[in-house]
Amino acid sequence: MLHKIFIAGEWRKGRGEPMVSRFPADGSVNAELNAASRDDVEDAVAGADAAWRASSWRDRVPHERADILYRVSDLITARAPELAALQTRDNGKPLTEARGLVASAAATARYFAAACETLEGESPTQRSRDFLSLSQYEPLGVIAAITPWNSPIASDMQKIAPALAGGNAVVLKPAEATPLISLKLAELFEEAGLPKGLLSVLPGRGSIIGDALARHPKVRKISFTGGTSTGRHLAHIAADKLIATSLELGGKSPTIICADADLDQAVKGVAYGIFSSAGQACIAGSRLFIHRSLYDQAMQRLIAITGALRIGHPETPGIHLGPLINNKHRDGVAAYVDRARQEGGRVLTGGEVPTAGELARGSFYPPTLIDGLPHTSAVCQEEIFGPVLIALPYADDDELIGLANDNRYGLAAGIWTRDYRHALQLAGKLEAGTVWINTYKKFSISTPFGGAKDSGLGREKGRQSIHAYMQQKSLYLGLDATPISWCD
Repeated sequence: MLHKIFIAGEWRKGRGEPMVSRFPADGSVNAELNAASRDDVEDAVAGADAAWRASSWRDRVPHERADILYRVSDLITARAPELAALQTRDNGKPLTEARGLVASAAATARYFAAACETLEGESPTQRSRDFLSLSQYEPLGVIAAITPWNSPIASDMQKIAPALAGGNAVVLKPAEATPLISLKLAELFEEAGLPKGLLSVLPGRGSIIGDALARHPKVRKISFTGGTSTGRHLAHIAADKLIATSLELGGKSPTIICADADLDQAVKGVAYGIFSSAGQACIAGSRLFIHRSLYDQAMQRLIAITGALRIGHPETPGIHLGPLINNKHRDGVAAYVDRARQEGGRVLTGGEVPTAGELARGSFYPPTLIDGLPHTSAVCQEEIFGPVLIALPYADDDELIGLANDNRYGLAAGIWTRDYRHALQLAGKLEAGTVWINTYKKFSISTPFGGAKDSGLGREKGRQSIHAYMQQKSLYLGLDATPISWCD
């Protein structure tokens, strides 16, 4: 039986090509469905536009929109075990990570429910006794939200919740590889009482569904998380339409172990920053710079830590790394490691596709540590999106900043040092949207997140992200009862 998709508030079969959702740990089938078609895009956008206008969603007072988000948060929390299990089946994340993503989605809905009640307009300084000016925020309309496969329930909610809080309608295009958790999220919004048509979920290929959605004349904003090349393509579409866009794109994030770092804390943090989620994170700390005075010592500890990480079935308690999303992606990661060898790199641990036992059945790749490469090598410059860490020594801060910023990406960075003055000086010089100091991959929904350079445009999270789905309107109120004398 084909799994149905959610189009303008109705569950029905997609009219696009057949799709199969597979469990990355062993290739077994999770579900079969038809992708959305271009006609389904048309129905979803038309339904969203009609619902946004006719349901008075855009005119509801904030606490009425907040009620829906609070209910969704409660539903996610109540069904957390079921949702975490589905997230793991969808993309192979270990259950412990999937539980964290589910909790994050619930917290995001709850945060934006509260935040939308605190939104305020502005009363600019009065410049004349003849008039009073006001400025208010209004929803944009239909939002195209396009999300990736690595953390779908969290990524989905980071777009849906602020967009709905701002009074908009949302058409969500989840990643082709992970449709199920996004469709489950639609069920929860429906159960929470979201008016029909304000949310659609359209699985399918980005080149077909994502492109058609972005180009639709009634779509007033594109919010995208994913690869830089696709983001650049969508930015061109948005520019041609003169609509807003926010883009959270790729990364090749540097992590830095300074000469005075707590080495035990640093090496464990570095390992977590790159190898958790099997390296499938845009903010993964994939370039490691170690002060020369600590290089050999730090590398010995990293080799020991990396070699001891447990890789296995994502439903097995105690594992550190599950599978990559599919065999094609795994083979791409392996090709980068082979290229590193060709460029003169030394593979110190990992670096081979498992060929025996349970791991041979899925798209697994071991945590891999490489050194001996020049920073100009492709493996040091390009996003691999897998559990591969490249280590390089540095001599002083000038060399460090030059190397760390010598990359087209600027999403995140990490610094390990006992000297916070030094850390803040380095952080100010790093070209990155987020800098972690003596920690890594910690997030707060109240703190804006985004990148610099080829890592994107705009910010998600924080109260400001609701305004990112709205437009500002200025009002002038005449106070002088005397008629305008211009035509006398």
